Amino acid sequence: MKQFKVYGSGCSNCVKTAELIAQAAAEQGEEIALEKVTDMKSIALAGVMKTPGVGLDGRIIHFGSVPAPELVRSWFA
Repeated sequence: MKQFKVYGSGCSNCVKTAELIAQAAAEQGEEIALEKVTDMKSIALAGVMKTPGVGLDGRIIHFGSVPAPELVRSWFA
């Protein structure tokens, strides 16, 4: 099971990012764990300088914008 974390304050871009990940997982038939990290100290410690950020299995794979749906789908390839 893939472990995703969405880093951000809970703004609309962070919510949209989490929705895109959940939607792509459902389309692929993948079971995932999706956690939203809103604590600013935890976000900074993860190395996310701009939100929203996305972590996959303990590694930051995207930050600074809402990822394109094609990019999100590639995380399940």
